[in-house]
Amino acid sequence: MGPVNGTSSRLLALLSLLQARRDWPGSLLAARLGVTPRTVRRDVDRLRQLGYPVRALRGPDGGYRLDAGADLPPLLFDDDQAVALAVALQVAAGSGAGIAEAAARALVTVRQVIPARLRHRVDAVRVIAVPGPGDVADVDPAVLVALTAAVRAREVLRFDHRPVRAADGSGSAPLTPPRRVEPHHVLTRGGRWYLLAWDLDRADWRTFRVDRIAPRVPTGPRFTPREVPGGDVAAFVSARAKGSAGADAWPCTGEVELGLPAADVVPFARDGVVEALGPDRCRLTLGAWSWAGLAADLARFDTDVHVVGPPELREAFAVLAERAARSARPVPR
Repeated sequence: MGPVNGTSSRLLALLSLLQARRDWPGSLLAARLGVTPRTVRRDVDRLRQLGYPVRALRGPDGGYRLDAGADLPPLLFDDDQAVALAVALQVAAGSGAGIAEAAARALVTVRQVIPARLRHRVDAVRVIAVPGPGDVADVDPAVLVALTAAVRAREVLRFDHRPVRAADGSGSAPLTPPRRVEPHHVLTRGGRWYLLAWDLDRADWRTFRVDRIAPRVPTGPRFTPREVPGGDVAAFVSARAKGSAGADAWPCTGEVELGLPAADVVPFARDGVVEALGPDRCRLTLGAWSWAGLAADLARFDTDVHVVGPPELREAFAVLAERAARSARPVPR
């Protein structure tokens, strides 16, 4: 945060910082606001006169804490927070959380209670949430609340998990036996919501689509949280989505040279790496679930493909070519 000009704006920024964390060293507050420690002391006194319970902390550097229990204004945002809130509420409509209408109403409410100056900034922010490649799956907000409550309380969760379709593809499959898990995280990825949990019956980590979950009550006993392998939840879930039990990488990764300019390949390379070899040629390193899937993915570029490696990718292209040749033969009548 750069220097804040004007006493009123500075007081708002100071109050925002005090609400953001429990304790603030006076020198750090001064640095964040771009003022002297003496100015911070004067501004803290002004906040106290306005009824905000700001406590001075003892110690080598001193500091301040905003105590709870005061009758604070219902909404208090600085410029950046107002814009962030407007963006977040508009993006919520595309989150698949079943809260599009509620998010729109919340944005109207926020707009009505903030100052006119910030209202103009909020009105200037117009964001359209476009779903990603996968279909957005709507989830019941009540299910999200139940799952996040179990995560927060560290209580064993029982639920029914419904597959999307039966094995023969005809309609919905019957519910499987109730799952018993230790819920750790609720997260969103690619337009869908997931629960990351330790499956007690399978003694392993599992991710469950929230739109397929029907929680059962009551919840079970409390549990001691486990550490996600690697310590990084996002990386762990990303690796599982790629079919990898270890690092966040595809099980099958190959390298090819394509007869296309790098600029034409980059928009379709997903998480692959593209290296220009000339004006009309490039090298692409890409991953997939299987070698056959990777070969088919590379064939869609509709150009000559030279396999650099590994041999498994070259063999997958040979198998794919045989299948394509059989498909091209006339069907006997």
